[in-house]
Amino acid sequence: MRGINLRRALAALVLAAVAGGGALAAPSYPVKTITFVAPSGAGGAFDMARRAITKALTDTKIVDQQMLVEARPGGGGSVFLAEYVLQDIKNDYKLFLTSPTMLINNLKKEGNSPFTYKNVTPLAQFFVDYAVIAVPANSKYKDVKALFADMKSDPTKISVVGGSGPGAVDHLAFLLPAFKSGVDPKRVKYISYDGKAEAMAAILGGNGDVLTSVTASVSEYLEAGKIRVLAVNAPQRLGGVFKNVPTLRESGIPADFVIWRGVFGPPQMSAAAKAYWIDAFTKLSKTDLWTQELAKRGWDAEFLAGDAFTKNLDQQNKDLSELLTVLGMAK
Repeated sequence: MRGINLRRALAALVLAAVAGGGALAAPSYPVKTITFVAPSGAGGAFDMARRAITKALTDTKIVDQQMLVEARPGGGGSVFLAEYVLQDIKNDYKLFLTSPTMLINNLKKEGNSPFTYKNVTPLAQFFVDYAVIAVPANSKYKDVKALFADMKSDPTKISVVGGSGPGAVDHLAFLLPAFKSGVDPKRVKYISYDGKAEAMAAILGGNGDVLTSVTASVSEYLEAGKIRVLAVNAPQRLGGVFKNVPTLRESGIPADFVIWRGVFGPPQMSAAAKAYWIDAFTKLSKTDLWTQELAKRGWDAEFLAGDAFTKNLDQQNKDLSELLTVLGMAK
């Protein structure tokens, strides 16, 4: 009889704890380690952004669960995206960071991805990175107009090095101003590497004439005097090591190309997980620590979350489709 009463008492305690939200209630999201993926090689722009975000989330204690970082190079992110969409459909514990590359891989004629932002869950855009056109420090080119003038006569004599495949972000970021300057984009000799760190090593090693990259990936090399940045694709001059670098518009070349860095979740992300991350990322964007990180990296703050981020993606998807059509590279 005492055993029966004891079991009843324990059952009553469990029910009371659950009903009252006590210690025995089911824990809320997140309850285990989160994996944060950058679909690119280690040391590149994606990897740098991913590590900065996860470290800031941990340092500010906005996220108290352990966050593992993982680099997944291959196909400009398309290999990872295919696996993610098909295998991590409801995996709330795996997020990834990417850029307009995801849109481009789906839109271009020779694109290698049937998937795009519409197949996953957009969470937040953290910042924008500006495209740059750079050359080795000993290059004869002192400004971008001189470079494009030479390329107009014969684009094949000048090799352009980038950290993404043909028709991807680095390539298009260079082709757009070249095209606006009268260069035949179909004749540009472009050499692709799987990552911006590899592209930088190539240009410094003499395996190319011009580098197309982004501010965050070239700042330390510019400061060290190893390269010369001919132009930055920003609305106005940047500060710091880029203070003397003219914008493309200053050079009379209107060719805006915004390169964002954003975080996404799985296709069928739970409402609880989506709300958690949008809230966490929004909080981080307002901290002094993140403001300092942006300034240190040369990133321009342009935070968007949830529906606002999706709306921005819709517009850029349309713009990129039009650009690729003009270049003869659209599907």
